[in-house]
Amino acid sequence: MALSALTAAPQAVNLLDAGSLLSAFGALGIAVVMFAETGLLVGFFLPGDSLLFTAGLLCVPGNHGPVHLSLPHVLAAAVAGALLGAQAGYLIGRRGGRALLSRSRNRKLHEGAERAEELLERYGHAKAIVLARFVPIVRTVLNPLAGALNVPASLFILWQILGGLLWTVLLVFAGYGLGSSVPNVDRYLLPLVALVVLVSLTPLALEMLRARTRKTSNGGSQ
Repeated sequence: MALSALTAAPQAVNLLDAGSLLSAFGALGIAVVMFAETGLLVGFFLPGDSLLFTAGLLCVPGNHGPVHLSLPHVLAAAVAGALLGAQAGYLIGRRGGRALLSRSRNRKLHEGAERAEELLERYGHAKAIVLARFVPIVRTVLNPLAGALNVPASLFILWQILGGLLWTVLLVFAGYGLGSSVPNVDRYLLPLVALVVLVSLTPLALEMLRARTRKTSNGGSQ
């Protein structure tokens, strides 16, 4: 009796583990994570890239992963969460302004805000909104920052939809395509997810390195 009760007890969900989230919540979990990561500043730590890639991988028929997902459901959940989240973040920034970021003591959020502002200055509003989708933390901060900076609503809506569609659909189909072309690739889920996380963090690391190099050169020239 005790053994069966123990076996039936639900396992704790690891919010940082894409497989754990998908096993527990399925497509609904994807929508919630996308919304939180792109719309709420508290969601900056969530595994957006790895979640989308893993979800695509687990949509392949006959996969040996922790759960099998429906590709149409995954795409619908990912797109809805990402687009609604970005719009919510923009509206929050429009009302709360920069005070939202200044209240936070999280160093990563402030670094993400700096990168987001650099993207806006270097590439302009349209390109920055699209590019930010592919950079962890920056995609969390840029949406409320765009609202705080009074980026025109019509421009933001257009480009956040385009960026959101590109980001979600490309990563889901990347996972699905790899799972369809390589037999039993789902058995190497953890190394693949680690690789996706590493690749997704590369643009942020390079941008931080460039920023430090610029500061060093500017300091040395004075």
